[in-house]
Amino acid sequence: MTDASQDDIRSAITQAAGVAADYREGLREARVGAVSSRAEVASTLEVELQDGPIPAADVIDELVRAAGPGLTSTAGPRYFGFVTGGTLDAALAAEIVAAGWDQCAFNEALSPAALAFEDVAGRWLKQLLGLPASASVGFVTGGQAANTVGLAAGRWHVLHRHGWDVGRDGLNGAPSIRVVAGVERHATIDRALRLLGLGERALVEVRALSSGAMDVTALVRTLDALAAGPVIVCAQAGNVNTGACDDLAGVIAAARAVGAWVHVDGAFGLWAAASPQTAYRTTGLERADSWACDGHKWLNVPYDTGYAFCAHPEVHASALAYTASYLTGQVAGRTLGGGDFVPESSRRARGFATWAALRSLGRLGVAALVDRCCALAQRAAASLDGLDGVDVVNDVVLNQVLVRVGDTDLTNRLEQTIQREGTAWLGATTWRGERLLRLSVSNWSTTEDDIDAVVATIGRLRDELAAAG
Repeated sequence: MTDASQDDIRSAITQAAGVAADYREGLREARVGAVSSRAEVASTLEVELQDGPIPAADVIDELVRAAGPGLTSTAGPRYFGFVTGGTLDAALAAEIVAAGWDQCAFNEALSPAALAFEDVAGRWLKQLLGLPASASVGFVTGGQAANTVGLAAGRWHVLHRHGWDVGRDGLNGAPSIRVVAGVERHATIDRALRLLGLGERALVEVRALSSGAMDVTALVRTLDALAAGPVIVCAQAGNVNTGACDDLAGVIAAARAVGAWVHVDGAFGLWAAASPQTAYRTTGLERADSWACDGHKWLNVPYDTGYAFCAHPEVHASALAYTASYLTGQVAGRTLGGGDFVPESSRRARGFATWAALRSLGRLGVAALVDRCCALAQRAAASLDGLDGVDVVNDVVLNQVLVRVGDTDLTNRLEQTIQREGTAWLGATTWRGERLLRLSVSNWSTTEDDIDAVVATIGRLRDELAAAG
């Protein structure tokens, strides 16, 4: 790097911050769907890599010019796809600062501040979610990683109880683990089983109630029918389609009766525990062994941030931690944290943004965010039910709304038309064999006007497509 480039760092960062601020300020009125496709954006980048350097200001200009048409306004108030929020102002600002600090949050030797903020933010998260104060917390990339970590800890524990050290001996010759989960579990559970070498054949499915929650009576029968051996039970807080939460107290009691490890996939639904109005839906969650939760969903922190909690820190670390002679700070007797609880060593400092989000909102602010999204989902459901040819098919218990607009063909065409039209962005799903639109209300900045706008758009475009045949 030349001295001139070093001198330009302030102007380059100021330029970048200005771009981010301008984008954020325009989100309320912005088109939600992207204008250009992946191929169209790539076509604007079809140049050979040059030999020499280019000034940072020119690089940023080129970046913004090329990327702009291909951006989806996922941070905005009318994005209702994939149960993701936007980013709170304080969390975004903290993320920008953290990017400048460029910390590797592997251990205390590398960044005392990064681990300290994870410690504090993790403690606050456990308090908000009603989890044991003694639980360990790994700051991971999202729900997939959190589920994988929880199941990795469960794998280690149930095999250890049956006299097998999976860390030393692997899975060849190990007792077979059965993973019992609801038929409407999230697909990341299946993927985690593939990644962990257990395989999808380890799954034993339990039927669901009409809400999509696991049938506890069926779970008891399923567990009773299993042969003696290591068992992991996966419960769910927040069905990805309906928002329904399993009866966690009942699931955990049934699992405890057979000595099973209990993992709770609570990517977005675990946040219900943070509000007095919805906490009853997660009653009993504190008795589980591990929990997965996303920050870039209802807490509205930047991608990619998730949390893997474990009631047994020593098991958590046994499943994930490692050391090597060159890894300064990875010494016996160290205070565990950072890379001890996650799959990555080279990891950014996610604790700064999470801390900033929680500090800016406070306990009441987090509860209000959850409550507001639930109320807006109820508003959307009531308004959609009032449209001709449109029906809400689920009991809206949290922030998920499933909408019947016609047959599969009309639903798919409407999904694509809404995304192209630009007022809002939402997707479709298949639930109980039926193709439906799905609205996920998760953004801190969504208002009643935004809900009314998406409802009107659905009704208008649905009528136009139905009339066109």
